[in-house]
Amino acid sequence: MLTGRRTCDAAHAWGGQHPFGVPTFVVTHHVPDGWPPDSSVRFVTDGVETAVAQAKAATGDKSVGVHGADTIQQCLNAGLLDELHIDLAAVLLGQGVRLFDRLVDTPVTLGDPSVVAGEAVTHLRYPVHTAG
Repeated sequence: MLTGRRTCDAAHAWGGQHPFGVPTFVVTHHVPDGWPPDSSVRFVTDGVETAVAQAKAATGDKSVGVHGADTIQQCLNAGLLDELHIDLAAVLLGQGVRLFDRLVDTPVTLGDPSVVAGEAVTHLRYPVHTAG
């Protein structure tokens, strides 16, 4: 899993072990003082590309999930996302980081979504088309 520092801090770094039991890579500028090197939560300070490469290496043939609006934007801007999952729920938060606020190379072309209706949520899965 790949996430940003804001999410990590809000979750108190999951106590050093993500509850999903997966290696977690945090894109950040600084590693917290005294962070244990044997934790499954790893801090990557040299950019989202490096964090994605480390996460891919840790997962083998499995997918890497990306969490957090800023981290998703960084991945979209770098052309590193294959698919965008949006879980649309009827809750208006009123604050936070907008998911599509700082996209550099727009428009980003998304393919036809798969749609799964749930109870009080709609799950949307869009393939991301890259230019080139």
